[in-house]
Amino acid sequence: MRIARRTRERIIQASFFGVASVSCIVLALIMAFLFMEGLPIFEHVSVKDFIFGTEWYPTSDPPDFQIFPLIIGSLAVTALSSVMAIPLGVMTAIYLAEIASSRTRAMVKPLVELLAALPSVVIGFFGMVVVAPFLQSQFDLPTGLNLMNASIMLAFMSIPTICSISEDAIYSVPLDLKEASLGLGATHLQTICRVIIPASLSGISTAVILGMSRAIGETMVVLMVAGGAAMVPGSIFDPVRPMPASIAAEMAEAPFRGDHYYALFATGMVLFVFTLLFNMLAQHIAHKHSQVGAATL
Repeated sequence: MRIARRTRERIIQASFFGVASVSCIVLALIMAFLFMEGLPIFEHVSVKDFIFGTEWYPTSDPPDFQIFPLIIGSLAVTALSSVMAIPLGVMTAIYLAEIASSRTRAMVKPLVELLAALPSVVIGFFGMVVVAPFLQSQFDLPTGLNLMNASIMLAFMSIPTICSISEDAIYSVPLDLKEASLGLGATHLQTICRVIIPASLSGISTAVILGMSRAIGETMVVLMVAGGAAMVPGSIFDPVRPMPASIAAEMAEAPFRGDHYYALFATGMVLFVFTLLFNMLAQHIAHKHSQVGAATL
């Protein structure tokens, strides 16, 4: 019986190891394919010109493959959407975890989770038919498909991610920390600001970074509402073309294994590096602010 139990445990361990290994191998193959298809463009364009050049005209003669406007477009929509999404997401999480009644939490939390389940094409369509005309009429703009519209829609998508993970982090704060703070005479608001938020800062930081990662990698929404102009924006109402939108819009018309094709894969490499840096930053912050007992608060 003891041998059979050990055998079952080894089979289960081997199964989990096999699944994890397959996931790692598939990810490694995707990365290898991405870099294999993207690196050939640098035989015709230097890395410096590709990243810092401002001319993206892949169909002109000769073509220009310089993605600095695309990088700025991606960073701009990510930064502006984060300015909107981070305060709303974190404050909603604090409200649901610490302030709302159980009845209110039971009503609001499913709505927040429902927002996370909305398909991105639906959010993009909402931005096209509702938000774009509103921005165009209110600010007297030539078009409502611009940086501001894309940022609003990306913030709309990021808030559920930030809220859900932040709420889990706040719930994980040990109860004795809260009781000790209240027992010393602190108010509920002081306990939230000086005990609960510092104790859950690791999880909240991870939630923020993951929300930003989702914003910079989102494709459908920026393809539909960002305006599609490969230019460095001078205002929040200028149209932009982030990197995911360029890849999605141009890959179908790029000649197979031509320079345009390789340039789009190289753009994907840059996007992959940005996403990787965001995730590494999230891990660093989570490790740096990890809460181990009350002594580290």
